[in-house]
Amino acid sequence: MGTSEAILHSTFSVKNAVDLPFEIPAHAANAQLRGTYRSFVQKNGAPSSDSTAEVEFLLFNEQQYADFLNGRPSDALFSADSAHEGEANCSLPPTLSHAAKYYLVFRNSSRTEGKKIVQADFRVDF
Repeated sequence: MGTSEAILHSTFSVKNAVDLPFEIPAHAANAQLRGTYRSFVQKNGAPSSDSTAEVEFLLFNEQQYADFLNGRPSDALFSADSAHEGEANCSLPPTLSHAAKYYLVFRNSSRTEGKKIVQADFRVDF
């Protein structure tokens, strides 16, 4: 413990899904992912964060992400139901002698057309 690394500090649009990969270095025994996000849509030229702005948030390891991409059922290390804001605080498995790759996934699962704008800030402590 003792190192904190920003892995995402950005605003981006989500039409279907956006995946954001990051790595945990080898020998990280107590890695923690921490972060927040907020989503909104443009309505009449102004940002709105009502139920139409909701996105789903998922955290996958490499195998779970491959299953997700190939349409196979998969659990996520962390998931949050559709919402227009959320927070994550979860432990990641120790990496031992090899680095591990993970994926933050924001998914627009609403039936309404259009894209959502997401502001996200995530870091990893290890």
